[in-house]
Amino acid sequence: MSIAEATSSPQVPSGEVPTFTATIVVRRYDPESGEEAHWQEFAVTVHATDRILDALHSIKWEQDGSLTFRRSCAHGVCGSDAMRINGRNRLACKTLIKDLDIDKPIYVEPLKGLPVEKDLIVDMEPFFDAYRSVQPFLQPASVPENGRERNQSVVQRARFDDTTKCILCAACTTSCPVFWTDGQYFGPAAIVGAHRFIFDSRDDAGDVRLDILNDKEGVWRCRTTFNCTEACPRGIEVTKAIAEVKQALVRGI
Repeated sequence: MSIAEATSSPQVPSGEVPTFTATIVVRRYDPESGEEAHWQEFAVTVHATDRILDALHSIKWEQDGSLTFRRSCAHGVCGSDAMRINGRNRLACKTLIKDLDIDKPIYVEPLKGLPVEKDLIVDMEPFFDAYRSVQPFLQPASVPENGRERNQSVVQRARFDDTTKCILCAACTTSCPVFWTDGQYFGPAAIVGAHRFIFDSRDDAGDVRLDILNDKEGVWRCRTTFNCTEACPRGIEVTKAIAEVKQALVRGI
């Protein structure tokens, strides 16, 4: 039954949220079992307002307590529940089930390109290692004029505002074909993190970060496929940010 049918069904009293059964197919992997990764199918009764995270909770709490995944805020801010849903990187807490084709199974699997620890959990350390390597923190070379704050104009702030929205979910990096095939590539999220400070008028270490990214595994490995921009749940123009870092390397900040 489609959402439209469920919504218009005479069995649903006015004002009530319709329910329907969704087929969720999860890629399972337990390193302690010694078995290869495999797909497991679950039939889940969900509301039209439910998200994939709600369905995963339902499976874990009512059908299989061994199902393992990360989640925290459930409001699209922490980024911990990023995973592949029907072949696309998304946040489970922001993906409404009714927006998917519920007449077909919904496939849920871990992010691609990072080692799988169990079920939908991947090892994020390679991702964070790359992020830390670009020195994503403010590095001023002088003391502020009054010893208290560094003033910044609206225009100066707007220069890097887009890249301050990153929640480090790894959706962009793990959507990148270069990252899948080359474990040394910094990846889009690390470059976004560097961009945020390279163009910050209060920072004086932009040249240091540019030097780090001017590496064979740095920004020049980007192939401008726009996968990262499409995958970002915060709407950051990731590919544009990478291009601006490339331009800064050629022309200067």
